[in-house]
Amino acid sequence: MAGLASNALTLADLAKRLDPSGEGKISAIIEMLSQTNEVLDDKLWLEGNLPTGHRTTVRTGLPTVAWRLLNQGVQPSKSTTAQIDEGCGMLEAWSEVDKALAELNGNASSFRLSEAQAFIEAMNQEMASTLFYGNSALAPEEFTGLSVRYSSTTAGNGQNVVLGGSSDTDNSSIWLICWGDNSIHGIYPKGSQAGLQHFDHGEQTIETSTGIAGTRLRAYQDQWVWKCGIALRDWRYVVRIPNIDISNLVAKSSAADLIELMIKAMHRLPNMNMGRCAFYMNRTVFEYLDIQRRDDVAAAGMTYKDVDGKIIHSFRGIPVRKVDALLESEALVS
Repeated sequence: MAGLASNALTLADLAKRLDPSGEGKISAIIEMLSQTNEVLDDKLWLEGNLPTGHRTTVRTGLPTVAWRLLNQGVQPSKSTTAQIDEGCGMLEAWSEVDKALAELNGNASSFRLSEAQAFIEAMNQEMASTLFYGNSALAPEEFTGLSVRYSSTTAGNGQNVVLGGSSDTDNSSIWLICWGDNSIHGIYPKGSQAGLQHFDHGEQTIETSTGIAGTRLRAYQDQWVWKCGIALRDWRYVVRIPNIDISNLVAKSSAADLIELMIKAMHRLPNMNMGRCAFYMNRTVFEYLDIQRRDDVAAAGMTYKDVDGKIIHSFRGIPVRKVDALLESEALVS
């Protein structure tokens, strides 16, 4: 028996959702807080080989080979490998709605659905944000995102960090990611289920946390769970372009040459056919890339293509996606 949270939905919240027709219908809610995070559409998901994540074995050294003469031998040698463990996090949310409140005017299903849509959006936004900015060293409950892994040009993967030239604090990044079984993919724990799960616990007896202590009521209870992480199996198939100064882009003064930077990123990938590649950027960078493309379309190779009836942007054959989760306040990378 759980306690109904003090931030539970109230009669006032219900009143704000009712259609003015007087028929007890729930109005269509304009989702002004929703985001566009197209990276979630592309991300490949595979079951991990550990109950808490995934273990990847990587080659760290090649054997020694040698030319030899007749009657002379060659020293035996071997390759070397290492194992890397990637952890998953568990993203979770609960909703509890007073049964009597939900059933006012006979609209319990519509009322609960309107609330469920908000939870799904919140889970998606948190997932997209953690993909890029999660840091298990600071928040052990999260998985480690990409920004922590690509944060220095002097690190082992520094060649895949292409600096955008900013010296200011209003920075954003463009990412080039090649999703694949042996490059980078999403993971979920061994034996679990992929994706966002919803559990409708139906009517439950809830102990209230406000008003008279120890009182109880019947409430509808919903739970959302997403067990997930990422496995960066080969760091060469992710490229970050950090230090893109947003104010310079907008002012068109000392602005980063987005087209040149994206070309450089493409040439960092060892093999474009290793998986499904895409560029990711927020809508401000997306807008000014389009403007730069207009000014230099012949050299840029930026085009529009029809894919399954949907117009998409592409850069030299690589899709370009909008990700609102990418910030414009990133720290400088050096």
